[in-house]
Parts: sequence; structure tokens; C-alpha cells
Amino acid sequence: MKERFLLFFLIFGLIWSVNSQTKEVHVKWIDDGIKLDGQLNEAAWSEALPATDFWQHFPTDSLQATYQTEIRMLYDAKYLYVGIIVYAPGKDYVVPSLRRDFRARGNDNISLMFDTFNDGNNAFFFGTNPEGVQREALIAGGGSTGTGGFNTSWDVKWQNASSMGDDYYISEMRIPMFSFKFREGETKWRFNAYRFDTQSNEWSTWMNIPQNQVIFNLAFMGDMIFEKPLGKSKTPVAVIPYVAGNVTKDFDANSTATDASFGGDAKIPFGNSMNLDLTVNPDFSQVEADELVVNLTRFEVLLPERRQFFIDNGDLFADFGNSRASNPFFSRRIGIAEDLEGDNIANQIIAGVRLSGKLNTNLRLGVLNIQTAEDKENEIPTNNNTVIALQQKVFSRSNIGFIFVNRQVTKSTDFIEEAEEFNRVIGLDYNLLSEDNKWVGKFYVHKSFTPESGDQDLSSGAFLEYNSRYWKFNLGGRYVGEDFQADLGFVQRNDILQVDPVATRIFYPTDSKINTHTIEVRGSSTWAPELGLQHTDAFVDFEYQIQFKNQNQIEMALNSRYTYLLEDFDPTGSDEGEPLPAFSDYYYTKFDFTFESDRRKPFSFTARTDLGQFFNGNRYSLTTDFRLRLQPFFTASFRSSVNYIDLPDPYPTETIWFVGPRMEFTFSKNVFWSTFIQFNSQDEDFSINSRLQWRFRPLSDLFLVYNDNYKTTPFGPSTRAVILKFTYWINI
Repeated sequence: MKERFLLFFLIFGLIWSVNSQTKEVHVKWIDDGIKLDGQLNEAAWSEALPATDFWQHFPTDSLQATYQTEIRMLYDAKYLYVGIIVYAPGKDYVVPSLRRDFRARGNDNISLMFDTFNDGNNAFFFGTNPEGVQREALIAGGGSTGTGGFNTSWDVKWQNASSMGDDYYISEMRIPMFSFKFREGETKWRFNAYRFDTQSNEWSTWMNIPQNQVIFNLAFMGDMIFEKPLGKSKTPVAVIPYVAGNVTKDFDANSTATDASFGGDAKIPFGNSMNLDLTVNPDFSQVEADELVVNLTRFEVLLPERRQFFIDNGDLFADFGNSRASNPFFSRRIGIAEDLEGDNIANQIIAGVRLSGKLNTNLRLGVLNIQTAEDKENEIPTNNNTVIALQQKVFSRSNIGFIFVNRQVTKSTDFIEEAEEFNRVIGLDYNLLSEDNKWVGKFYVHKSFTPESGDQDLSSGAFLEYNSRYWKFNLGGRYVGEDFQADLGFVQRNDILQVDPVATRIFYPTDSKINTHTIEVRGSSTWAPELGLQHTDAFVDFEYQIQFKNQNQIEMALNSRYTYLLEDFDPTGSDEGEPLPAFSDYYYTKFDFTFESDRRKPFSFTARTDLGQFFNGNRYSLTTDFRLRLQPFFTASFRSSVNYIDLPDPYPTETIWFVGPRMEFTFSKNVFWSTFIQFNSQDEDFSINSRLQWRFRPLSDLFLVYNDNYKTTPFGPSTRAVILKFTYWINI
């Protein structure tokens, strides 16, 4: 009995030590380059010791992966070479599309993360799948799910080739060293890799990551050791010109206009760690149409930034304050303004410059300046927009950040009042990231400066989270003064004092079809300080989530809410009946149920229903998302929602519809055609966005875009446009 007891502890100790030890992979120097053919038959590959012994992350995190992965790395003065052998049960891989920057979930892929400054905050990300389709991203905030946590809009030139065997596939990568930012003379980067294997239904990682942490969290990384110190990065100057032309038909004005434009971007390196971005008359025609949103709240909806100029080091500018409540800088404010009727319209960007990167190992700097054009017809002045951001690393992974934001009218006009001439914000943030990521937090205070403003111009907040295997607790609070103003930021509402506690318990059953089930209680209370701490909002949510081992998921929630209206409000947005009056309050409760099926299947879907009270009436809604895959050339989705809102007379009763089918053909890795159709009855909008893209060289494209917009009451065309755009990436 004693022998068995000792043997158990020896085995447990061995597993714990292997599981907790920092791993190393050695990167071998080579004098001759590697032929990129997806074969790994050069002698140098056999001499490089692999990173292997991957651990499961799903369905468990205590066993090694059933089918292993081997990663070998070589380098010379110009390139990092990565050779990957991914072992699998067979060839029945899931590859939904040949389009770049695919999403990982529900398909086979391998992804690599390189923390080149060893700070646990930022990393460069490269991934591929059995067909050799590429994806790359920037990871920020330690791999959190915040504003810039995982950004796939970043693009860089690199090459890879793939091949398949009976029970494996090979990926061979050649990544230019100038794709990374790093210190000259460095001998070590932090590294991790993760893999999605649809056939064995496993997710695995090189460094073991607890299931309660996201799979790309940068707290859990090993070391890659270079045989020779890294030299100076010989990053080329990149020039990216474009030429665009469009024909637009305005049916309301019964006019047709043609327009041609040209401009471009440039990327100029400063040493190994800084980059200067320039833009002149930028054009964003290649950006896909934003998804329409049914908004049943009183507040503005936040949409993500996808324009390339703002992406690199975007977290340095964007991750200040609270992204959903009070953020001093939100880049989508630049290039968009309001017309005389309060609708958003494009506002031309004349030119912009941005310097960002690492000044040294622990200090990051970002400086941005953009000039926008005057629009006299819509009484929009010309503005100069400046942002300065600093971020100093402290302790193991935490940092202190400073931001200064300035919007300044640069030309006097009759339609601008003195109170609108400028807006400035300064702020200080502390971001807490513990070494093991059990403790995460944010503490900030910001102050705005505007002519004729009152003295309630502060915004501050605090958030602290404890995340263990079985329990998660977090507590957040924020204050936004009545006079706080951030013209280039996102402020959901002013004059609030808010507290948000959350408690979560995770269960890991054994010998069950359920992988985890989670109970969560979250609450929130909001007061208006300028109204004598009037209680304006509160909610308590009880949620129960089930994740099955076959990747189906169920979520049920009971929500109880309180709302005190400070202004008249029509929850339907229809203007058909009387709005709910200001200074009235409501208690209401609802139940929601969500089911998501296994995305590995050719057909999958998500369905959600909300049933219950809504203000002084009732709301019944059904939201669905059906997904079809005919791999690897065709994918389609059909997203829809219907909301029936029934309020007593004289208040409105309305049925709000949203329908959004999307189809995408990937004829090859270089030719894509996508069509996105949207109908939103709340906005009385029906639109078609169809885009043909030919990537004739790496990061060089020809786009043909068709946009069609219709009014729905009565139904008829509003505007129609055809856009042709040519971009070319030139390295000098």
C-alpha cells in the first residue's frame, strides 16, 4: 500500500513539474536559405530540435495531446524559418475557406505567438491550416479580450507552403525578420503555439494553459533561444499607393456623379522597434460594410476599427479608460462626422502621420496627427487631431499609461461657436497583469478641457478580477462627470456613478458528455450624481452555461432590470406612438435561452430567444445564425432576428426585423467574391455590398465593389455605386 501511495505521488510530481516548467526551443542559425516547398527535406531541419509535447486545452488541460505537433525553427540574417509537422488521425480536415485571416474555431489550424520583447504584453501572431492559408494578427493587453486583445486586421508580407500525408500535414513558413520588432543583440524571445484539431476534437498548446484562461494568453509562454544574437533589422520602406474611381447614382436627387482619387500610405522604419506611418488622402473603399445592428437601448453602439492605417500598435492608443463606457480615443471618430440632420457621413482625411513602437525594453511611445477637411455644406470645420500616448512597463507584466488627445479647429468659420473650437483630454491609466494572470485590473483617471465647460469634467474607474480554475470574481466601478467630453473618444453616457460585481463558479465534471458548466451572477447599479445620486439603472443576471465535449453550447439566463428614464424614450425606435415619458421608472424581468451547435459540422447554427417583460410591456425575440460550408470554396450564413415589442396604449407596439445573408466564394487563395445583404426595419434600410477581390501580389489588390441602398417606406432605390480600386505594396 505504501509503495502504491509513493508511486502515485511520484507520478503526480513528475506530471506537475513537466506541466509547470518553462520549456525551451532552440533556433538554429543557418548560412544557406531554405527552399519553401512544404517538405522539410533540407538537412538543417533534421538538425533542429523540435518544440513538441503539446498539452490539451480542450476538452481537458491535464493530459498531453492525443496527436502531437512538432515545430522546428531556423534563422539567418533575413528570415525566420518555421517547419511544422502536425500529426492527425487522417485527412478529413475542416478548411472552410481559402481566404486569408480565417477564424480558428471550428476548423483545423496551427498558430504561433512571438513575444519579441519578453514583456508578456504584446506578441506577433502567425497561423496557417492544412491548405496553407495564412493568417496574422497583433496580440495586445497580455492576450486579454479587451479592445486590442486580438487584432486580425494587421497585415504583413510572409510566405508559407504546405503538404499533406496520410496522417499529418506539414507547414513551412518563411517570415522576414523585419516583420517583427525586437532589440538588436537579443538572444531570447518568449514563444507559444496552439492547435485546433477537429478530427480528435482537441485544442492543444505547447505551454500548458489552464482552461479558465484564453488560449492565446501571453502569461503562459516558453522560450525560444537563438544560437547567435539577433542583428539590426533591415526593414524596408514600404510605399502603398492606390488609385480609385467610382460612379454613384443618387436617386433622390436624380443625379449621377463620377469621381477619381489617388493617395496612399507609407511605412518608414526607425531602428528595430519604431515605425513611422504616413497617409495622404486615404481611401477605405476596400473595407467591408459594417453589420447593421438592432439597437433597443438608449445608447450609441460601438463598432470596431478595421482601417489599416490605425491598426499597427493600435492598442497603445485605444486601450485607455473603459472601452464600453468612457474611452478618450476611438479612431473611428476620425473620418466620420455628423451632417445637419445628425446622421453620420464621411469626412475627408487630408493627411496623417503616426509614430509608434518601443523606445526601449519597457517604454512604448505613440504619436498620431491627422488633418481632416472642411465641409461647409454640412457645417463641419477643418480639424487637426493629435494623440500622444506613453506606456511604461512595471513589475512582471503590468504597465502605466499616459494619454493626451487634442481636437482643434484650424480655420475660423461663421458656423462654429467658441465652445466647439477645441476639446482636449489627458489621462493616466494603470493596467495590472499578474505573472500567472490570476489577477487582472485597470485603474484610470481622465480630465477633459473644453471652452465654457463646467467643473464636472473628470472620468475615472477601477476594475479588479481574480481568475482561478474554479472561481472568478471581479468588481468594477466608474464615474463619468456631467461635463466630461471626449470628441475623439467614446463616451456612452455622462453623469454616472456605476458599480458592477460579478461572481463565477466553473465545474469540470468527469465521465460526462459535459465538459464544463458554469454558474454566474452579475449585477450593476448606476446613479446620477448631478441629480442627487438618483438611482437610474440596475440589473441582476443569473446565468447558467453548459459546454459539451462535442462543442455544442447552451446558455440560460434570468435577468431582472430597473430603469429610470431621464429623457423621453421610444424603445421601438419607430416614432409610431407616444414615447415613454422622462422621469418614469420601470421594473422588468426576462428569460433568455441560447443554443450553439458544433461549428466543425458542414452546417451549424446559433439560436437565441428572449421572453419576458420590457419596460411597461413585453418583448419576444428570436435571433438565429445559420452557417453552411462547402469547403473550401463556398461559405454562407443567414443571420436574422425578429423582435416583437408590445407596449400598452398610447405607447407603440412594433415588430422589428433584421435579415442579413452573407455568401463568400474563394476561387483560390488570391481571388475572393463576397456578397452581404442587409435589411433592418428599425432603420428602414436595405443594402447590398458585393466585393470582388484579386490579390495579384502579396498585400497588393484589385477591388471591384458594388453598393446598393434602398429605402423601405416606400420601397425604392436610394443610392447605387460601383467602385474600382487598385492598391500596390512596394518595398524600397
